[in-house]
Amino acid sequence: MVELSMTELDLSPQNLAAYEREFSPALAVSDEVADLLFRNARTAYSYSDEPVTAEQLRQVYELVKWGPTAMNSQPLRIVLVQSPEARAKLVEQMAGGNKDRTLAAPLVAVLAADVDFHEELPRVFPAVPNAREKFSDEQARAAMAHTSAVLQAGYFILGVRAAGLAAGPMAGFDAEAIAAEFFPDGRHRVFLVVTLGRVHEESYRPRQPRLDFDEVVTTA
Repeated sequence: MVELSMTELDLSPQNLAAYEREFSPALAVSDEVADLLFRNARTAYSYSDEPVTAEQLRQVYELVKWGPTAMNSQPLRIVLVQSPEARAKLVEQMAGGNKDRTLAAPLVAVLAADVDFHEELPRVFPAVPNAREKFSDEQARAAMAHTSAVLQAGYFILGVRAAGLAAGPMAGFDAEAIAAEFFPDGRHRVFLVVTLGRVHEESYRPRQPRLDFDEVVTTA
């Protein structure tokens, strides 16, 4: 083991600042992980030609499924659009520039909320054995499904980033037409389409500003 003396260490202000960030007690993860998941990650608008496999997405889901939701409900449903025929049908229902992005991405996921998520509650949340009766109001159930599925979608994007991939979530599309094509049972509400892939240096647009802590957080 080679030991460096204090005179051999680079103690420039820049390196000291990086060192302090790496070992900041405010975060339980390294600065590198925080960069990967949040600071350097952005919506991707184009990708490399490297394919994304269903097995990669399986591993992503193995992380995502642990995210908290209301009553441990798990209404998120995902269709990975892989075949050229399915991709063409999806592109047809996308709006504006989302058509080209959907067509060019290595893989595209359609995210929906299962209105009948309550059927699974006795298994995933045994405290509600009478879930069918308790959640008989479909309008209220659909609202709860949407809230938890959107939470899961956020976890999904973080899981994609944790796998070294990038995500391009989009909301410009005909949701009813996509639901009819990919969820023909009529019991799912499509709310997001996400392109997936590995990025290259031209994948991102310039970072847009964010609100500061004091503009968002107050104390009661």
